[in-house]
Amino acid sequence: MDPRIAAIRARTEYIKRIIPVASGKGGVGKSLVSTGLALALKEKGFKVGLMDMDFNGASDHIILGASVDEFPEEEKGVVPPEIHGLRFMSIVYYTQNNPTPLRGAEISNALIELLAITRWGDLDYLIIDTPPGMSDTFLDILRFLSRGEFLIVTTPSPLSYNVVDKLIALLKERNHKIVGIVENMKRGEVIKVTNPAAKYNIPVLVEIPVVNEIDEVIGDPGKLMHSVFGERMKSLCDKI
Repeated sequence: MDPRIAAIRARTEYIKRIIPVASGKGGVGKSLVSTGLALALKEKGFKVGLMDMDFNGASDHIILGASVDEFPEEEKGVVPPEIHGLRFMSIVYYTQNNPTPLRGAEISNALIELLAITRWGDLDYLIIDTPPGMSDTFLDILRFLSRGEFLIVTTPSPLSYNVVDKLIALLKERNHKIVGIVENMKRGEVIKVTNPAAKYNIPVLVEIPVVNEIDEVIGDPGKLMHSVFGERMKSLCDKI
């Protein structure tokens, strides 16, 4: 048995709730929802950690406007730096924003290592920005974070719904808890395809309209949380 697996259990022992944010496919706003939810929970007074596990497309640090030039402090593991009140960990601290062309077992080893060495301490919430799709990294998250309560992000698109349907089926097949669905970039009410939320009796916790100015507030958490998007994230806190 890999001793790092026991280390992962020990590192997450004092985290009350672990919420992986999943999407099934890219481009639906999963990273924005992950980061926005973490910031909103912090504003409500909770102790929150944010972990960006999208090895090939890490972007939470950009949303936070965080520098990744300085390596995190090491003390019997790695202590996540505090960014805007969040304990934050990302693969970019190691890659310095360079490409990470990892494959197969290399990805799994990197994931296990990052989970095993990160010292979160006592947290109310750990929000995990998962990679899109059902890749090796995502399947490892299912394996090593069995306590995860999944939040699913989708857009009101037949393409997104189709992939989310498969994602929900996988999570239910493996008996993982799903707290609900966030429907992002909503433009109107005319949808000709059945939302998987209805099919699986999963609540749509919040609907987020298209926010045209969203790119203007990325990198400035204060402005982000005062936008329409930020207000929806605050309402999401009360529903998870």
